[in-house]
Amino acid sequence: MSNRDAVVSLDRIESLILSIRGRRVILDSDLARLYGVTTARLNEQVKRNSNRFPTDFMFPLSRQEFAALISQNATSKGRGGRRKLPNVFTEHGALMAANVLNSPRAVQMSVFVVRAFIRMRAALADTRELARKLADLERDLKARLDVHESAIVGILQRVMEVLAPPALPAPRPRRRIGFGVEESRPAYGRRRHKGVRA
Repeated sequence: MSNRDAVVSLDRIESLILSIRGRRVILDSDLARLYGVTTARLNEQVKRNSNRFPTDFMFPLSRQEFAALISQNATSKGRGGRRKLPNVFTEHGALMAANVLNSPRAVQMSVFVVRAFIRMRAALADTRELARKLADLERDLKARLDVHESAIVGILQRVMEVLAPPALPAPRPRRRIGFGVEESRPAYGRRRHKGVRA
């Protein structure tokens, strides 16, 4: 295969790799197609060599997991459907399946399957590293903003003091100028007469 074909194959294989139970896996039907055998033949060889496939290499899907895959269009329903729930293979399980099949195509394609798993793992590691760096940057930025924020608040308080000077004390009552006599009111007053306006 040329380098260009290898890149296309890796991209195609990566699109077949799923995440189930926190693991990267590939469906038995997709792996069989890549290895150039029928799904029945692949599962038959796996069953004959079951001691080579512990649960961290291969495991069957539950009904809920398979239903979720069908609803997400990750696998086609096909005509008639499957009689048994599909098996899924991890990276090591896919390599072991190529060994038990022992066909030239399976051996050749197993290299690309493993490379696709490795490339996906590297991309995931890069994504996690990027997320860690972004979290660090956000933390640093927040610390810097806190320092700047307190400085800005201080500056604004000083500006407000300049713009709004402190309130002046209340004015004292004015003293009257001149001479004033304080007398009590006279006891007499004007009387009103009927018909006469005051």
